[in-house]
Amino acid sequence: MPMSFSSRSFPARMPRCLALVCAMALCCGQNRLSAIGPDSAELNKAIDQDYDAYLSDLFLHFHQNPELSLVEFKTAARMGRELRAVGFDVTEGVGGTGIVAVLANGDGPTVMMRADMDGLPVEEKSGLEYASKATQEDPITGNVVPVMHACGHDVHITSLVGTARYMSSNRDRWSGTLMLIVQPAEERIAGARAMKQDRLWDRFGVPDYALAFHVSAQTEAGMINVVDGSPYAGSDTVDIIVHGVGAHGASPHRGKDPIVLASQIVLALQTLVSREIAPREPGVITVGSFHAGTKHNIISDEARLQLTVRSTNTETRQTLLDGIRRIAVNMGRVAGLPDDKLPEVIVSEESVPPTFNQAELAQRLRQAWTDQIGSEVVIAETQKGMGAEDFPVFTTEPNIPSVYWGIGGTPAEAFAAEADGGEMVPSHHSPLFKITPEPSVKRGIESTVIALIELMPKP
Repeated sequence: MPMSFSSRSFPARMPRCLALVCAMALCCGQNRLSAIGPDSAELNKAIDQDYDAYLSDLFLHFHQNPELSLVEFKTAARMGRELRAVGFDVTEGVGGTGIVAVLANGDGPTVMMRADMDGLPVEEKSGLEYASKATQEDPITGNVVPVMHACGHDVHITSLVGTARYMSSNRDRWSGTLMLIVQPAEERIAGARAMKQDRLWDRFGVPDYALAFHVSAQTEAGMINVVDGSPYAGSDTVDIIVHGVGAHGASPHRGKDPIVLASQIVLALQTLVSREIAPREPGVITVGSFHAGTKHNIISDEARLQLTVRSTNTETRQTLLDGIRRIAVNMGRVAGLPDDKLPEVIVSEESVPPTFNQAELAQRLRQAWTDQIGSEVVIAETQKGMGAEDFPVFTTEPNIPSVYWGIGGTPAEAFAAEADGGEMVPSHHSPLFKITPEPSVKRGIESTVIALIELMPKP
């Protein structure tokens, strides 16, 4: 928070004239902060009041009424009403259920802020009194399944509404064009691509900057986590069809066993990461599904493998994909298969590049958050896992300077209890997942508003 300064703020042995010079310099720095954004106390007060009066109930509504990817019709309709009500020009139905809301406010850059809105086919078992009891027909399988916000997207869209309400009510503090994107189907890494394919940038213009955040159950509530480089991995979905020659299980010499061949492929794939990727370069190949055969004593004529492949740069991605194809096809040759029966490797369109923060922009926003909120809440912790996001689909081709940051969502006492042998903090996508909404939503709004005003200052 802003501080007051006097010559008494400095060591007693410092000459009084030097102390006054330092105080003046610090005061000038304080005035600069006031120029680029709201006073921290004033901003926090506005967010507190809006949360208590409006946003708290809105969060509960979204949490109790989650919708699956591609069918977020009611969520999208509510978001459209919320954004239109505070003066944004709202276009619905972009790329399916996506929304683009634009507020022009004088000369300046166009800054995009994105929030994803879909839930997951998970039955909530968090024990929260406001837990979701929703069910919905899955548009992919046709099955009716329970639905839960098990990844915090309810925090994202509530914070986006709070941000929109503040920015609309304080247009005297910034200048430029604010573009808010409410994205569908992030959990299927399909929504960003669908919006791009619906001529997103042709229709609304290419923004000068793109921003997004994700709430994290593994980070203390209220913390802001921003890194230079890649906060999230790229993800590729790969299928391998392994052909064989069917035979009786008692006469394996009469066939070509695809289960044995597929097993050899699974084991060989692990050498790609351990022997072809540099030891300090992250990469993951996981075979998540292996299907083959129908009966104990039948050698099938086909096996199918389903893989997820993760990387943090384009070079590693290409090494892994090329290696998967090379290993699968040549293991087929080792098994003596003819060319027309060699394994097929299919890389799905359900792929996304790594999320990549432009270092200069990340450092600029980190400084703004440190100045306005305090260094004690701004951290730079690299993800230990290789989770992926489809946000970079927005920011590549064309390349848009972007930053994707994290907001902590779990109280410190929950981590302390876990360290003492108590209940583990649930991960994302778990039926036990829960985020403490108040500090998460408030910090989401605060960090976003500060970032937006930093990038769109009033002349």
